[in-house]
Amino acid sequence: MKKITIIFSTAALVMAGALAACNSGGEPSANKEGLREQTIAISKDSLIRRGAHLVTIMGCNDCHTPMIMTPKGPARDSSYLLAGHPEKLPLAEYTPDLTKQWVLFSMSGTAMAGMWGVSFAANLTSDETGIGNWTEAQFLKAMREGKLKGMDNTRPMLPPMPWQAYAHASDEDLKAIFAYLKSTKPVENRVPSPVPPGQIAKIN
Repeated sequence: MKKITIIFSTAALVMAGALAACNSGGEPSANKEGLREQTIAISKDSLIRRGAHLVTIMGCNDCHTPMIMTPKGPARDSSYLLAGHPEKLPLAEYTPDLTKQWVLFSMSGTAMAGMWGVSFAANLTSDETGIGNWTEAQFLKAMREGKLKGMDNTRPMLPPMPWQAYAHASDEDLKAIFAYLKSTKPVENRVPSPVPPGQIAKIN
């Protein structure tokens, strides 16, 4: 009987020690920090992947990546992915009177003429000529309020940018899109300023 009592007492001590180890963390702090850093990295990677998916299905490339002619027909210029209207791309002249009833798109798909004048698709890459210097708060303001560069006292973003539709996206979706855009390859490209109504747009 004494032997049994000793065995149970020993087992109880072992279990108590194990529970104490669990409550105190069990693992060295370095391992916990490493796990935390890994979790953060995985979360950021997931956010960027979600942002890339949203940019694809929301049609951002349709305006912000110029089209070029290839042997197989028009295709997106991979060297200008999301870089907006190429700064040195010449534009054909047009008759401003047409824009009273029509909206015209350039062959690249990155310049649009309408009753508002001529607007150019912005550079969305991580370069400083794009959104490289933007904050997340600026991006959310731009999408929610249609403010140029997401700043107060700036002009509204021009058509055909459908910010009114994107304003209904959740904060989580917009933050994912911003995270992806900030992770893109930087493309130096200073997009031309808009042309006022009634004027001829020329880029030499």
